[in-house]
Amino acid sequence: MYDIDIIKSLYNLLPEQVSYIKKKLGRPLTLSEKILFCHIDSNDFNDNLIRGESYVDFSPDRVAMQDATAQMALLQFMMAGKK
Repeated sequence: MYDIDIIKSLYNLLPEQVSYIKKKLGRPLTLSEKILFCHIDSNDFNDNLIRGESYVDFSPDRVAMQDATAQMALLQFMMAGKK
């Protein structure tokens, strides 16, 4: 069910990624920012990111949902066609 090697490789890269992002932004990061920045598509991360204005693509490694309501909300979001 889980590939432990993929999970380990993800967590081994996190400190390096967070350090790189902190240097680029020049400030400490919140936990939410660490999680989100580490999942931004590598082509979208640049110096021109503006909070509340920039649009980026995320590449989550997995998504956890508690019940069918969450799954339905995610499907509706995907079908909205927002690009």
